[in-house]
Amino acid sequence: MHVAVFNGSPRRNGNTARLCKLFCETLAAEDISSEIIQVGGVRVHGCLECNHCRRSGEEVCVQKDDPFNEWFEKMRAADGIVLATPVFVGNVTSEMKALIDRACYISRMRVRVQGQDNIFKHKVAAPLIAVRRAGAMQAYFNIMSWFAISDMIVPTSSYFNFAFGLDPGDVDSDAEGIRTVKDLAANMAWLLKKLAA
Repeated sequence: MHVAVFNGSPRRNGNTARLCKLFCETLAAEDISSEIIQVGGVRVHGCLECNHCRRSGEEVCVQKDDPFNEWFEKMRAADGIVLATPVFVGNVTSEMKALIDRACYISRMRVRVQGQDNIFKHKVAAPLIAVRRAGAMQAYFNIMSWFAISDMIVPTSSYFNFAFGLDPGDVDSDAEGIRTVKDLAANMAWLLKKLAA
């Protein structure tokens, strides 16, 4: 089993990256492989709503000058998906929003046009948020909205999937946040194993 963890922070060694690493370490202790894919700070376009995927039936984005299609394939191949983001202006980063919008549009195309199941139906998925002060709930629900309309299965944790901190490493001082991330990863591992049985 494999989990694709998408880091939406442009700070490659910031708090979101630390949470992603902790999440992956917890999965590894449960014998589940994972990889962290850097999304934040990477040039990625938003959805143009050009309808190419709808008209063509292709499950790729027509925009080929950014890494989105590679990321989308990693999502499809994974048993689990984690979308991790810091809070920027009360929400997810622009790169994470572009990933969500384009992945949602393409994955739902077969539902709307062909009457088939969503590409990500029964995929296990979870949000993970690094926050300094406010906006964590908006970021959380932005990510959850895509999961909810895509028939994905979302594991829970002992609290909301947030950890608080400003400077890199500050999240390490949020004991409850760290516990929440570890519990979330352990619950995702448990769920993946149950679904595979």
